Amino acid sequence: MGHKPPYQKLEALSHDAVSWKDGFWGNLHQLCRDTVLPSMRKALDEPDNGAVFSNFHIAAGLREGERKGTMWSDGDCYKWMEAMCHMYGATRDEAIIDELDELIDVIAQAQEDDGYISTAMQLSDDKEYWTNHRDHELYNMGHLLTAASVHHRITGKDNFLQIAIKQADYLYDLFMPRPPELAHFGFNPSNTMGAIDLYRVTGDARYLELAACFVDMRGSQPGGGDQNQAMVPLREETRAVGHAVTAGYLYCGATDVVAETGDEELLAGLLRIWDNAIHSKMYITGGTSAQHHGASERPEFGGSATDVHEAFGYEYSLPNATAYNETCANIANAMWNWRLLNLSGDAKYTDIVELVLYNSMLSSMSLDGITFCYTNPLRWYGADHPLLSQDAYERWYISRCYCCPTNTARTIALLHNWFYSASDEGLWIHLYGSNSVNTALPDGSSIALTQQTDYPWDDTIRISIDEAPANEASLMLRIPGWADAASLRVNGETSDLPLNPGTYANLRRTWQADDVVELRLPMRPRLVKAQPKAEEIRNHVAVMRGPLVYCLEGVDLPDDVSILEVHAPRDMQLEARRENDLLGGVTVLKGRTRRVLEGDQSEALYFDAGNEHEEDLDVTLIPYYAWNNRGITEMTVWLPRST
Repeated sequence: MGHKPPYQKLEALSHDAVSWKDGFWGNLHQLCRDTVLPSMRKALDEPDNGAVFSNFHIAAGLREGERKGTMWSDGDCYKWMEAMCHMYGATRDEAIIDELDELIDVIAQAQEDDGYISTAMQLSDDKEYWTNHRDHELYNMGHLLTAASVHHRITGKDNFLQIAIKQADYLYDLFMPRPPELAHFGFNPSNTMGAIDLYRVTGDARYLELAACFVDMRGSQPGGGDQNQAMVPLREETRAVGHAVTAGYLYCGATDVVAETGDEELLAGLLRIWDNAIHSKMYITGGTSAQHHGASERPEFGGSATDVHEAFGYEYSLPNATAYNETCANIANAMWNWRLLNLSGDAKYTDIVELVLYNSMLSSMSLDGITFCYTNPLRWYGADHPLLSQDAYERWYISRCYCCPTNTARTIALLHNWFYSASDEGLWIHLYGSNSVNTALPDGSSIALTQQTDYPWDDTIRISIDEAPANEASLMLRIPGWADAASLRVNGETSDLPLNPGTYANLRRTWQADDVVELRLPMRPRLVKAQPKAEEIRNHVAVMRGPLVYCLEGVDLPDDVSILEVHAPRDMQLEARRENDLLGGVTVLKGRTRRVLEGDQSEALYFDAGNEHEEDLDVTLIPYYAWNNRGITEMTVWLPRST
């Protein structure tokens, strides 16, 4: 364990406390190590990709050429480097250190003497530093600070850290006077998280001051807009608005500041935003950006305030086919809820983390770990789908905007850090999967245990105590909000401990080595409906089993049947069946639906009702994350109710 924020309830474990076993996330971690990260490294050398390492070589004077990629290319390269650091922590593969050292040496040579580094700006003849917040200077710099801090914490080396310190000192001198013209800078504010990360590994209080300054400046001057949450100071905000990635990053950084300072006014603003985002603007998959293009919702200012894109929509406006749900926004939603969980110990935040991980984060990556998508809609019309910004019919290897693949890779690479926390009570188990953990507790005693489970396919988690703490201690077991019939056995005997959905069950005792805890979270398929104000999905149902959202893909229907014809009967029964040879091995849901054929098959926009014909139709539903792996086809999460 390292630095514990003084106002945070839960304490992170050391980076090497958890080891993966075979299982859902263990297999994905291995895929990330063996395929995702090596393939991604090659993509980051493709000149037509949106993120490229070549800019660092050119800025360092080591190579001739023109700037390539986007203005935020550097930041996406740093995310890949961060993922490699986490992978080194898990594998101790020295080849990773060698590869990172080569890149760090180039980055050091590209950095200017005063600490500035953002190669897209350095290689642009027609741009001046700090004149346009869309140039993403702070986005790039923030990801450098985080990657360098992770690198130092895991490797103990300081070559990357020295670059980060030099850059942070430059930013401190630039921003701490709080120049009004820079009040709304940081279009995509990874910089606040990065400053906190650097503070936590160096102990230099100036970087905490800098992070708090970044939060305070946002919205502090007239002229800011909702696109990057700069219209209203964060402490006064009441709703989630604007670009859903810049929002998520801002909320993450601000929550980090709360954890270090205990700023109650800032926390109150964040919780108001959370309530608005989660209860009226989040998709069933955990996605958060409904709008490709639109306007922000500001009734307090007389209606729509500013144009926005890649953004939160209006309350309860959750379109399916045109849902944006950028992968980075979905991951930022999980990152924010992870921080709120550690601040409070409240399981409602863990439920959101898990929802994103299994659905709107994982849906972005192909099953082989090589190709990706940017948007994550909930309905797709196959080859007839109207493509909006960043949509694509099939997954791609490289893209004009490459931020999402590197974000997905680093999340998988670091995910073992999210499974457990510690507190004075004992060990908190947030997520379930086959792994081993060996850690010290805050009282100085040690605990080691092993999880064995086929979760999320199977409903049973077996936890065996390998090393018992010297004193009485708790296992804080998360009971997911969907688990309404959980049961618990300790050494074969049924426990009468209350297992309320959406809480942590406090299993406290004096433990012995070889004690066994068996937690069962029954995974009955369930039909879920939405708040009636969500007009796009009124009188529709979605299907979930455990943490997984399911969908219907056109490839699983007869050739003459469209997803638009499939309706869910009110008494729809679903049977879970494991298919080891399908989509890498998944549990599918099989059931009988109703096929509704319109009497008038014309292309008319409107026609008389009452001529519909219904017939039974057997369907197979697959996990949403696994769609778009079998060619161009239709897909839907929501099914209309049959009459």
